[in-house]
Amino acid sequence: MSGSREAGGRKHRGGERRWVVGVDSGGSGLRVALARPEDGERAGEAIGTEPVRTGPRGIDAGHLLALLLPAVRELLARAGEAGPRRGGAVAAVAVGAAGMATLGGDLRARLPGALAAELGVRRLALAADAVTAYAGALGQRAGAVVAAGTGVIALGADPDASHGAGDHLPLGHRLSGASPHPGAPRGHGDPPGSGPVRAARGPAGPAGPGGRPASRPSAPPGALPGAGTPPEGAPVSGGSPDRPAPGGGWRRADGWGHLLGDCGGGAWIGRAGLEAALRAHDGRRGGSEALLARLEAVFGPAAGLPAQLYPRSDRAAVLASFAPEVAACAGEDPVAAGILRDAARGIAETTAAVCPPATGCPVAFTGGLLGMGPLLLEPFREELSRLAPHARPVSAEGGPLDGALRIAGELARGSLRLPVDGSLLALCPHPPAPS
Repeated sequence: MSGSREAGGRKHRGGERRWVVGVDSGGSGLRVALARPEDGERAGEAIGTEPVRTGPRGIDAGHLLALLLPAVRELLARAGEAGPRRGGAVAAVAVGAAGMATLGGDLRARLPGALAAELGVRRLALAADAVTAYAGALGQRAGAVVAAGTGVIALGADPDASHGAGDHLPLGHRLSGASPHPGAPRGHGDPPGSGPVRAARGPAGPAGPGGRPASRPSAPPGALPGAGTPPEGAPVSGGSPDRPAPGGGWRRADGWGHLLGDCGGGAWIGRAGLEAALRAHDGRRGGSEALLARLEAVFGPAAGLPAQLYPRSDRAAVLASFAPEVAACAGEDPVAAGILRDAARGIAETTAAVCPPATGCPVAFTGGLLGMGPLLLEPFREELSRLAPHARPVSAEGGPLDGALRIAGELARGSLRLPVDGSLLALCPHPPAPS
């Protein structure tokens, strides 16, 4: 590891320095950051391109620990800590992971003990990546966040109304891995990749505006940063579009994968664009010669597309790789422009489904589809204002890693107010109530 910024820790009881750790685990790998709990100022960040493996017990806790512990130790050393000790440097850890809600049983069973033994951690939050995205974008404010990349998922909450909803849950439920919705679909995690976790080069600023790093692992040309849940990924459970999850306050919509949902996401846009191209190839109504030309430039002869697409296990990513081609044609081609308008309508419907009813409800839009610009964002805002006139679009304050650090900081201070339901967000042990 190399290149992390050093920053002095603040001393607390017994002269010990105290830090919090945020973790963002997804298809692009594992990102780890060390920060002060008081203000979120980062002392360093580590980036790894190897995704955490999944197995029969879900997300592999042993593999995550093998990547996480060396990264934390190096970040602590660079921050001036002599080494972890019982009750020592790390006050709290928050782990945000894709698939946590349905595939996080091994993490919930093994991480509390392992992190306590190895780092002296006594406060741990395990969260779905949609929750850390929410915390990064809005903090602990009531509102909604829609993450739109390869897929689409929206999450809404009213922390003030739901604070304490998880207090009655026994620790066994909070960390058992049991979903509030036993019938929720289960999926498969991200495939393993390669590359060690390394310290990011350059200074790392305080938690705030920003998202994931620009460097990504290999993917089909033009593939969008992931959001939502492809069928190969684990869908987040714990809510429904019309009511909050039992025992908590999260409201969730879509994220059902490219075969069942993710309406308006990158894979949805790419598939619609390829269909329009094939319609032009066949001479059917609704076709686009412009998109046909782009299909042939990217994939070769149109007749060979099914053979390239159907055998692939990463079909959602391949479909999403064509979404930028649709956006590039939309300025001149009415069919491509119509696809983006339909995508905007689908994303707005998903967002409106989770908005708390309060007037002025902030709504943040995150993910790779932000890069498609006004042809997608303007009709999204128009449709959202029609469906949820009380909603107020705002810019996201930060990304999922920022959200993990925020959750860890609030947990260390005993001021976490986000809904705790044992699935989307689980705590060990439960923090004291905020004063």
